[in-house]
Amino acid sequence: MMNNKLKTLGELKKSGYVAKSCKDELRDNLIDKIKKKENVFKGIIGFEDTVIPEIERAILSRHNINLLGLRGQAKTRIARQLTDLLDEYIPVVEGSELNDDPLNPISSYAKNKIEELKDKTPITWLHRSERYVEKLATPDVSIADLIGDVDPIKAANLRLSYADERVIHYGIIPRSNRCIFVINELPDLQARIQVALFNILQEGDIQIRGFKLRIPLDIEFIFTANPEDYTNRGSIVTPLKDRIGSQILTHYPKSISVSKQITVQEAKLSKHQKENIEVGDLVATLIERIAFEARESEFVDAKSGVSARLTISAYENLVSTAERRMLLNGEDKTVVRISDLQGVIPAVNGKIELVYEGEQEGAGIVAQNLLGKAIRNEFIQLFPDPGKLKKKKQVSPYQPVINWFGEGNVVDVLLLEDDKSYKKVLESIPNLSELVESFAPKLPKAEKLVMMEFVLFALAEHSLIGKNSLEQGVQFKDLLGSMFSEKDFFSDEQNN
Repeated sequence: MMNNKLKTLGELKKSGYVAKSCKDELRDNLIDKIKKKENVFKGIIGFEDTVIPEIERAILSRHNINLLGLRGQAKTRIARQLTDLLDEYIPVVEGSELNDDPLNPISSYAKNKIEELKDKTPITWLHRSERYVEKLATPDVSIADLIGDVDPIKAANLRLSYADERVIHYGIIPRSNRCIFVINELPDLQARIQVALFNILQEGDIQIRGFKLRIPLDIEFIFTANPEDYTNRGSIVTPLKDRIGSQILTHYPKSISVSKQITVQEAKLSKHQKENIEVGDLVATLIERIAFEARESEFVDAKSGVSARLTISAYENLVSTAERRMLLNGEDKTVVRISDLQGVIPAVNGKIELVYEGEQEGAGIVAQNLLGKAIRNEFIQLFPDPGKLKKKKQVSPYQPVINWFGEGNVVDVLLLEDDKSYKKVLESIPNLSELVESFAPKLPKAEKLVMMEFVLFALAEHSLIGKNSLEQGVQFKDLLGSMFSEKDFFSDEQNN
């Protein structure tokens, strides 16, 4: 580690400082972390065996990188974490626009300064946190923005000819020398602008209004792109793509357990929410299932993707729904319920792109359908599948509950019901507690109530009992208005 208190070029030389490129810094520090078995990308979950090894190989190869993936796949987050692999401080010629290395200056300003002052040339130190530059590619980005242009005001003030290099106003890329430079959504960049990057990536040449300068820029380029952009808004031109060393495909979480870890890590909850609102494993799983169902839904545009931000926002809304109920009821603590999932609909609406059929249905209906599918599919992971029981003509463990509703009984589960009333309503349904106990024993008391409510919603989703939406909640009742035993139902099916 260099002594960042050194003030002059002479002191730097005496210290034994050896100039190192940005890519070599990344490589050397990565090697050190791998040897020490340190976690290089903290908080990046689910990429341990896929994306991260590919990124590490690209860094070891000193490659520029293109991260290709749908929205919400941590592309930008990965790019930002690469700064942790840079040296903590690097020396810079004081006043240099291009972060010139005192031992390898590239700008005319730094070269002239060193020639004039020699070992007395003042230096400053740049922290790695200042060596990350990010630019969102938009159609209005110009070559002047990225590379630079002649500055007539500078030429006039300094009384310089337009042939003098000092009249150039450098763009964001030259100013990112010795930094990590990220261009997000690369296909949005106009083709002619992408062409301007060719020589920078390969030869280090930049051309500005007739100036051809040999400036060997030292930059680690990271590009991000969404595959959908290739057809909707543009493409990465082939010669530029050819000059990017590694293209790495990102992906969504491959399992619900991984997805849950990401959501809990990223959700922004207050201390009060964390301490006083309990989110059971069942409800957390249902949140993730909504996203998994959305990625498979015929109403959702698969090419656009379903961002991990859907589950994060939904989780935050879910907790806030329970918190609002708790506050209105004057309670100190509560447990998130199945009926609280109605509060996640706004978060789902804003995070999915619908195809034509989905637009016809409407975002709210599609979101409700996704929630229903999540409940239905999670239910058969925990309890016997009603459809299979029916097909095999086996005795259904749900029949006592179904029969009770068939006798004309009705239950209202209200969204703002206090915990005591909620408990009283669920425990008023005969055999429901025993049903849950037989398939999910050892549940804490509060989570058992949520599981009992879950069974009601799931039976309704499997068309075994009826469910009506109320203005203030949900009503459960007999599906057909009269009682049918399972035996009679099967015999009617056979007669038909």
